[in-house]
Parts: sequence; structure tokens; C-alpha cells
Amino acid sequence: MGIVTTTSETAFTQPPEQIYDFVTNPANWPKTYPGSAHVGRVPEKLPLEVGDTWTETGPDGNRIFTWHLAMATRPKLWMFTSVGNLGHDSDGDGGMPGRITVQYEFSRPGENITLFRRTMTIEAYRDHPLPDGFFRTVNPANIDAYHAAVARELG
Repeated sequence: MGIVTTTSETAFTQPPEQIYDFVTNPANWPKTYPGSAHVGRVPEKLPLEVGDTWTETGPDGNRIFTWHLAMATRPKLWMFTSVGNLGHDSDGDGGMPGRITVQYEFSRPGENITLFRRTMTIEAYRDHPLPDGFFRTVNPANIDAYHAAVARELG
């Protein structure tokens, strides 16, 4: 199995609770993450709870990722994963076998500073290589653009 990990972190002046509440609401992702075109089936009750699921459509509008919340410790840690056919179609067919895990960590290294770290780990089988376009989506530059958009939205 091949593993690709991308991590980025940014210092914010907002308290960790404010950043946590914003970034852990999947409905905000299309406003901030370059690889997110649409989010669906998000439970109406926030904050999300461990075991909750939702979907996200990639930039081409055809690939769907089904996410499962694995850990939620406000305002320190939030982790979600997609397992199985990554980027499947609306019928659940196609995609690539594997797993994606995304982890958000929030810490307070100093007064009025919140460090927000986002780590994405993609595990894929060697006989099912990831398409090049997928690597463009998980490029660290997109993660940095995501952090900049979060800062803009939190203004």
C-alpha cells in the first residue's frame, strides 16, 4: 500500500473554539477548500458527533467521497475518514479502493494564538494508482489556500 501525507498549519488570532466550530461544519467546505464543490447529507444537528456521515463532491462534480466522523474533541481534535471506493459515482460504483483520513488539530502555543494543523493521509493500493488530478487536489498549495480562505471567512 502506498501512503501520501500532506500537512499544513497556520496561526490564527481567533480562539480555538471559533476555528473548530467553523472548520468542522462540512457545509463551510465549498467556501474554503479548493477540492470541495458540494457537501451533502450533513446531519442537521451541529456539532457533528462521532459516527455521523456526510458526502462531498470533488471539483469535477462526479467523484463522491463518503465521510465518517471518527473523533471529535472540541476544541482540540477532529478526525474523519473515507474508506472503500474513494471518489465513487452517485450509485456507489467506481472510485479507487483505499482510505483517506483527515485530522484537524488545534493548540494554543501563545496568548491570542491558535495553531490550526490539517493533516490528510491517503492510503492506496499499488495496483490502483491515484490519478494525477487527485494529486493536484491534495497539493500542499491547496491546503495553504484552504487555510487562507478559513482566515478570510473568519475575518
